[in-house]
Amino acid sequence: MSVLGKINHFRRGVMRNLTKNIGKSKLDGSIFLVDKNDVKRVLICRPNGRLGNLLLITPLVQEVSEMFPNCKIDLFVKGTLAPIIFENYDHVAKTIHLPKKPFKSLGEYFSVWISLKRQKYDVAINVDQNSSSGRLATQFSNAKYKFYGDLINEEESPKSDYDHIAKYPVYNFRNYLSKLGLKTSNKIIAPLDLKLSTSELLEGKKLLASMTDESKKTICIFTYATGTKCFSENWWEDFYAALKKEYNTYNIIEILPVENVSQIAFQAPTFYSKDIREIGSVIANADLFIGADSGIMHLASAVHTPTVGLFSVSNLKKYEPYDNCSIGIDTNTVLLEDYFKIIDSILNNGKLKYYSKAV
Repeated sequence: MSVLGKINHFRRGVMRNLTKNIGKSKLDGSIFLVDKNDVKRVLICRPNGRLGNLLLITPLVQEVSEMFPNCKIDLFVKGTLAPIIFENYDHVAKTIHLPKKPFKSLGEYFSVWISLKRQKYDVAINVDQNSSSGRLATQFSNAKYKFYGDLINEEESPKSDYDHIAKYPVYNFRNYLSKLGLKTSNKIIAPLDLKLSTSELLEGKKLLASMTDESKKTICIFTYATGTKCFSENWWEDFYAALKKEYNTYNIIEILPVENVSQIAFQAPTFYSKDIREIGSVIANADLFIGADSGIMHLASAVHTPTVGLFSVSNLKKYEPYDNCSIGIDTNTVLLEDYFKIIDSILNNGKLKYYSKAV
């Protein structure tokens, strides 16, 4: 770990210890929401700018929108991706975003925090209970009801999928609302959702058609990931060779990262774009996505293409793609031939979409 990495790790540890008890003393159940229809303004705090982490809050945004049908939602985030991701979310009014490098933009940094006090909210929600900045933002907000992301009733048996980072914020929020006297949903947690428009899907179909044989089904691969999550070139070259042999009647294309690199030396037809929604529209028209744990893996899940996530170091139960035949594979324990059994099963079951494939 670099010196800067060690400093950041130490800083995060200190901040967690300082903020872990913020809000806990106020969870006494002495106040109650009278009518969910009276909730007009909601603040959701997830001060993180990574693509994957922002996509992973879309189930909570959907839950809040359904629970409070008359509300408008502000998102307290970091960076500039959130407006792009939540472009088609009718309930999302605006994003309040911290600069990526606060020490280089101190004036902007402090003005963002001050803006939390200027807007009155009915409810403020911290997404991740372990986020120091999220807890502070919730505490600092001008909101009547403040939820800090904790599981209120710890005696309640958690769901079997509780460990997933997109799901436990929803379960915890439901738990909090029930403590306030509201009837909550028992529905399964919503999938990640980029909410692509019909025109975006049609454009994605055209882009995909320009690089493939339209008479064949298409498999997208993404060979990049950050840090230790990235598989070696040798691993990917062996996997790609086996995949190409096993699925010789399929189109296989590689989605390239913003760094414009390939772990298979650009052997497959490639698609490159810096536009997240455009990348999503192409993947949405494919029949399967395969890639390591990354923001693009979560993007594939968010456009409802069956997704095979390859995990070697990340916590699979916490980050695996779910819904629509998606699955996470522990590459440390699963053999290559078993990958193809899993892929066959997904491809044979077809593609169950939440919106129709572009035609």
